[in-house]
Amino acid sequence: MARLAEGLILGEDGKVRCWWHDGLPDYQDYHDREWGWPVIDDTRLFEKICLEGFQAGLSWLTILRKRENFRAAFSAFDIGKVARFDSRKLERLVLDAGIVRHRGKIESTINNAKRARELIKERGSLAAYFWSWEPAASARPKKVTKKALMALAKTPESTALSKDLKARGWSFVGPTTVYAFMQAMGLVNDHLEGCICRAPVEAARKKLKRPA
Repeated sequence: MARLAEGLILGEDGKVRCWWHDGLPDYQDYHDREWGWPVIDDTRLFEKICLEGFQAGLSWLTILRKRENFRAAFSAFDIGKVARFDSRKLERLVLDAGIVRHRGKIESTINNAKRARELIKERGSLAAYFWSWEPAASARPKKVTKKALMALAKTPESTALSKDLKARGWSFVGPTTVYAFMQAMGLVNDHLEGCICRAPVEAARKKLKRPA
């Protein structure tokens, strides 16, 4: 692996990618196959925003490597099932060494499932709600570089979405957490200029039929 200018790295396969996966095989696979590709599936959207909440104070790699454990613990992030978790289930989760045993974050996931059901009832789907916060093209950097991304820990759109979610009773959805969610779910394309994923991700975003 060779480090290039502007936050790009040249992999052993001869392909140029964003720097942040650092050549780790599982992280590189996440970079290539998931991060930034547009998602309109409610279960995946719910899973990701919950896992971003669990990430707070930790690295995404830590959460990624525990993701299958999280899926087993939280019924594959089935919104209806998680919303029905009771106090006994909560206590079992607090003792589950396979996940992050943070009581507040576990309680938040159960709470957010209940709030997600309310949003789905109101808007038809989580996808319709979240994609309504997609930033306008004019609000995005003219060139996506590492320097530009370092200045984007949060954005006006992620701040507004965070505020709206909190007003609806969601928790662990601060503006930085929400922006990481927007990046991962393809509401923005933050693959760097020169990364092998930037063009195909952008093409997928252009083809996507936004949920209404």
